[in-house]
Amino acid sequence: MTQEHASRRRHRLTATVTDLKVAVQRALLVGVVLPGMSQEAEERSLDELALLTDTAGSDPVDSEIVRRDVIDPATYIGKGKADELAVMAKAMDIDVVVFDHALSPAQQRNLMRIFECDVVDREAVILDIFAQHATSKVGAIQVELALLRYHLPRLRGRGKSFSQQGAGVGIANRGPGETKLETDRRRILARITKLERQLAASASHRETQRKQRRRNQVPQVSIVGYTNAGKSTLLNSLTKAEVLVEDRLFATLDPTVRKLALPGRRLVLLADTVGFVRRLPHGLVESFRSTLAEATEADLLLHLVDGTDPDVAGQIAAVREVLSEIGAADIAELLVINKIDALSESQQERIRNLYPDALLISAQEGTGFDTLLETIAERLATRLVVVSLAIPYSRGDVVAAAHRLGEVIEEKHDEAGTILDVRVPAAEVGRFAAFAR
Repeated sequence: MTQEHASRRRHRLTATVTDLKVAVQRALLVGVVLPGMSQEAEERSLDELALLTDTAGSDPVDSEIVRRDVIDPATYIGKGKADELAVMAKAMDIDVVVFDHALSPAQQRNLMRIFECDVVDREAVILDIFAQHATSKVGAIQVELALLRYHLPRLRGRGKSFSQQGAGVGIANRGPGETKLETDRRRILARITKLERQLAASASHRETQRKQRRRNQVPQVSIVGYTNAGKSTLLNSLTKAEVLVEDRLFATLDPTVRKLALPGRRLVLLADTVGFVRRLPHGLVESFRSTLAEATEADLLLHLVDGTDPDVAGQIAAVREVLSEIGAADIAELLVINKIDALSESQQERIRNLYPDALLISAQEGTGFDTLLETIAERLATRLVVVSLAIPYSRGDVVAAAHRLGEVIEEKHDEAGTILDVRVPAAEVGRFAAFAR
């Protein structure tokens, strides 16, 4: 390794966690198939890793799948296989090797010595993408916190400036690098504590907003789904929200909540959420828990699925796994298959047979929206009670409240006032008791 290359690598290794990047030119992807795992499933996972790597700013030039009976604790894939891939990487002028599985700090260090270039795992790539795409203050805090938690166990002294602690105890036996290492660790821990406080304050503010929504008895519908399934497109099409839409993974990270009028003019809140992905890093789930709370507080989840994906079942399973992790597995779910404008009739029929309870839509073309809105109204109607009201013309505010809080089934007028049959939340029936017929 040249002195210039070694210097560059040390600079990358000792960079601050907020500058953790995978934005390099040429990447080699490595997947591992263990007993009980499917080769086809790993190939699909590598295809997704290639998209993730490209989104992070790298060029995935090749990929390799390694079969192992057990994970090697030192190098994950074994020393011999690592040496073999290192020769291949040098021949292809690879700048970074990306593993599709989580690497321990020790495995990562050992592999970097063998490959003589950067080695990262799937989690690092996803973290880098989130770091690039976080735009709001809360999103930036969540991403930085996840990066810090990821990078903290990977701090390690190297070279003369990071000399290891000698034998014995006491300050006299500490090398200058170890002292710096401990200083860096304390600084990172202090920063983590500060970010956690800021995130807690933000979570408290969001909870106050959600309590206000619950007091107003406005139902919330949250769109959840795999990244790039079309969630932002659906939100824009239904509510004119003007959320950024790109054909890239994790184009939007920050939740957006907009009002949506259902049949019967009943209003609900429609929320977009961050996209999910296979093996979504636990650290990100923890850091984004306040954002994902938009899903946990929903009355109904619209589980949006990309119907053009070759592994629809895998998408659905990955999303439900994350929903379970954040405590949203028991919330009512409406499965919605998107992008049917790109599917043939036979492909649509196959999806209908596989998922008979799902709705088929095109968020881009608006296909199936009438049925979608009607079904949302029907699912939410199970939380409502039908009341018949006679409201004097002088109480227009009560008529407005009935429209705002409920779903008007029938509206008539006579000489005394307005006659309404309306579905309202059970908790709101008392508000209209004085006008009950």
